[in-house]
Amino acid sequence: MSPVSVAAEAGAIEARARHRKRARRQEQSRTNLWRLGVLVAFAGAWEGATRGGLINPFWVSNPSLIVADLWKAFTSGSVFLHIGVTLYEAFLGFVTGAVAGILSGFALARWDRLSRVLDPYVTALNSLPRVALAPLFILWFGIGVTSKVILAFSLVVFILLVNTYAGAKNVDQDLIIISRLLGANRRQLTVKVILPSSIPWIFAGLRLGLAYALIGAVVGEVIVAQAGLGFLISHSAGVFNTTGVFSALIILMVIAMLLNELMKATERKLLRWRPQIPGI
Repeated sequence: MSPVSVAAEAGAIEARARHRKRARRQEQSRTNLWRLGVLVAFAGAWEGATRGGLINPFWVSNPSLIVADLWKAFTSGSVFLHIGVTLYEAFLGFVTGAVAGILSGFALARWDRLSRVLDPYVTALNSLPRVALAPLFILWFGIGVTSKVILAFSLVVFILLVNTYAGAKNVDQDLIIISRLLGANRRQLTVKVILPSSIPWIFAGLRLGLAYALIGAVVGEVIVAQAGLGFLISHSAGVFNTTGVFSALIILMVIAMLLNELMKATERKLLRWRPQIPGI
C-alpha cells in the first residue's frame, strides 16, 4: 500500500471517529433535554395539583416551598454539617464493606472447599434484614458514628462478595486454559486474567453498594442521631414539616446521582480496553 493510500485510510478512520464522538455528544444532549423535560413536567404537575386544591400541600408540600427551604438551608450553611456527617458514615461503611467483600469474594472463588463450607453461612447472613437489625447495631455500638458505619458496612459487604465471586467464577475458561499453557502460575492467573475479567462485575457491585451505603447511614440516623440527613428527615417528620422532609430527600437523591456518575466515569476510565456495545 502506497503512503498516499495509508494517509487516506488514516484520515478516513479519524473522520469516522470524530463522527461517532459528535453523534454521542448529540445523543447525550437529547437525553439531557428529555431528562429536564420529565423533571419540569413532574414539578409542574405537582405544583399545579397543590395550588389548584387537588392535593393538600400540608401532606406533600410543593416544589416552590421545597426550593425556598433548600435555598435557606444552603445560604445559611446549616445543612453542610448534616451532609458531611452522612457522607462520612456512608464513605467509611462503603470502603470497608467493599474491601472486605472483594477480598472475601476472591478468596471463596479461589478455594472451592472454603466456598462449599461457608456457602450456607454466607447465604444465611445475607438473608438477614440488616435495616431491621439497625436498632440492635445501635444498642451494640452506640448512637454515634460507629453504628451507622457498621450498618452501611453490613449492607455493602455481601453485595461485593456475591458480585466478585460471580465475576471470578465466570471468567472465560479459554483464557484460563491459554494462560496456563503459556506457563502462568496461580498468582499471575489471578492478577492478569481473573481480576481484569471480574472488574465489570465488581463495578456493578460498587455502584449498587454505594447506594446501599447511603441508605444504611441514613436509616441509622433516622432511628437515632444528633446530625445527618437522616436526622433532618426524622426531625422534620416529627414536627410535621413535610417540606423539610422532601428537602432532605432531594439532597440525598442529588448526592446519590452525583456519586453514581462519578463511579460510572471511573468505570469507563478503567475499562477503556473493553469493546463498547452500542446501546449499553
